[in-house]
Amino acid sequence: MKKIAVILSGCGNRDGSELQESLGLLLAIDRRGWQYQCFAPEGMFEVVPHIDVVDDEEDEGKLVDIEQRDIFVESARIARGNLLPLEQYRPEDYDALALPGGMGAARNLSTFAFDGPRMEVVDLVTDAILETYRAKKPVVAMCIAPMVLAKVLGRYEVRLTLGPDDNQASEVARGFGAQVQACGPTDVCVDTEHKVLTTPAYMAASRISEIFAGAENMVAELEQMLG
Repeated sequence: MKKIAVILSGCGNRDGSELQESLGLLLAIDRRGWQYQCFAPEGMFEVVPHIDVVDDEEDEGKLVDIEQRDIFVESARIARGNLLPLEQYRPEDYDALALPGGMGAARNLSTFAFDGPRMEVVDLVTDAILETYRAKKPVVAMCIAPMVLAKVLGRYEVRLTLGPDDNQASEVARGFGAQVQACGPTDVCVDTEHKVLTTPAYMAASRISEIFAGAENMVAELEQMLG
């Protein structure tokens, strides 16, 4: 039975793991009779409201006061409590590593949302990706999460997608050395040489059905790669 490690980054598309992408990924894994284990780093992050709250015309467009939450605690909402600290991840125990999208990948797993081309990736996330890659096991990612792969694996000229290849994210990814491929909402970019699989999800999609189809297609390609 295949076992897939999944790195979460919180709970919610604006500041954590995108729920629809995460569930689509987990469902596609489960449909094959595989197991998954969710991981997350620990640490505080600034919550981004998922609805704009206004009191009057003067406050229009302003967001509610910022609060802080823990990445690990929030990720447990998606994993239904079955969550391990990322420091416990060992690639030899799993067949592949997966990162669903959501702005948590750009805010909590990395600093792309704040620093753009000067972004850094959390050390534990970098280690997990590099150790998996060096073990010659697949790494898969959705939506904006391939940006994390671009930063960590760009030196190897991995091929990945961030949806349209003319957006800012794609330009930054190229600056890290990654090869960027334009893909539609349910397409999958398959880098057989480096064992990297990516799908655009909400970088290109507009419907939840496209998210689940993209996740299914990506995991189907992973199944082929794992043999």
